[in-house]
Amino acid sequence: MKNKLLVLLTVFMLTTYQNNAQDLLKVAVVGLSHDHAHEIMNAYRENRVKLLGIAESDKNLIARYTKDYQVPDTLFYPDTETMLKKVSPDVVMAYNPINEHLAVAEICLPMKIPLMVEKPLATTLADAQKMATLARENNTHLLTNFETTWYPSVQRMKALVGESDFGKTTKMIAKDGHEGPKEIGCSKEFLAWLTDPVKNGGGAVMDFGCYGANLMTWLQNGKRPIAVTAVTKQMKPEVYPKVDDDATITLEYVDAIGIIEASWNWSYSIKSFEVYGTTSSYYAPNGKTLVKNKTPVETEKIALPQEYYKNHIAYLEAVLSGKIKPENDLSSLSNNLIVVEILEAAKKSAETGKRIEL
Repeated sequence: MKNKLLVLLTVFMLTTYQNNAQDLLKVAVVGLSHDHAHEIMNAYRENRVKLLGIAESDKNLIARYTKDYQVPDTLFYPDTETMLKKVSPDVVMAYNPINEHLAVAEICLPMKIPLMVEKPLATTLADAQKMATLARENNTHLLTNFETTWYPSVQRMKALVGESDFGKTTKMIAKDGHEGPKEIGCSKEFLAWLTDPVKNGGGAVMDFGCYGANLMTWLQNGKRPIAVTAVTKQMKPEVYPKVDDDATITLEYVDAIGIIEASWNWSYSIKSFEVYGTTSSYYAPNGKTLVKNKTPVETEKIALPQEYYKNHIAYLEAVLSGKIKPENDLSSLSNNLIVVEILEAAKKSAETGKRIEL
C-alpha cells in the first residue's frame, strides 16, 4: 500500500512540475550587455520563466553568465536570426545597446514574435517610428520595460490623481539617477555603450530622462507636451567625456508643467516622483512609499495596492494571454513613442539653447 501511495505521489509531483513548466513564459533573450539582463536571468534561475535561447557573441559575457546562472552551452546562439530559426518563444527580450533595438524589431516583428526592449524604446524618433510601423503592420506587441513601472507607489498615485479631491494636475517633478554608472560599478560591457553618444543616444538625458517622460505621459493620459526645454551638462568630463552626465528637462502642457531632473551626479541613488494638484499633492520618494501632502508638514501615508503587476514577467503573461491591452500604460508603444519624441526634443533644445515645440 505504501509503495502504491509513493508511486501515486511521484506521478502527481511529476505531472504538476510538467504542467508548471508548460505554463511558464517561454523567453528568448537578445544581448547580455545591459546589466538589467540579470533580472531575467534571475527569473530563469528561480524557474519563473522558460529560457529557450540567448543571442550573444561576446565570449566573456557568455562565460560569465554561464558560470553565474548555470546556463547550458546549447542555449547560446551567435545572433538573433540564427536563434529564431531554432526556437519559438512567446516573447523576445532585448538587453542590447539602445540603437540596436531597431535591428531586433526588424527580425522579430515580421515573424509575429512579441518584443520587449529595455528603456528607452530607441535612440531616435526615426528609429522608434520604424519600429512602430513594423509592430502595427504585423499586429505584434512592441513593449518597453522600465523599473519604475512596477513600483506600487506610482501605480497607486495614478489612481488617486484621478479622484475628485485631488483637483487638476498642475505640476509633476521626476528625480532619477545615481552617483554615476562607473561609480556604482556597472559592468565594462554596459559602460562601453551606455557612455556612447550613438549607441545610447546620449548620457544621463537618455538613461534617466526617459523615466520622467514615461511617467508624465502616463499621468497626462497619453498627451504630448506642447514644448520641451532642456539643459545638459558635463559635470565630470574626465569620467564621461563623450556624453552629458546631468540633464534638466522642462515639459510644457496646456495646463501643467513637468520637470525632469536626470543625473549621474546625485550623491545617492534616487527614483522619486511628485505630482501637484489644485487641492493636494502626492510624493513617491521610492517604489514602496507614497505620501499625501496638504501642507509641507501635514502628511498622510497612503496604503499601496495589493493587486497589480509586480514585474515585467507577470505583465507580459497578462498581455500575451489577452487579459490586458497595453493602450497607454507605461510599457505601451503609444506612450514610448512620445517618450522618444520628448528625449529627441530635449537633446535638440540643449544643443541649440532653444525651446522646442512639438
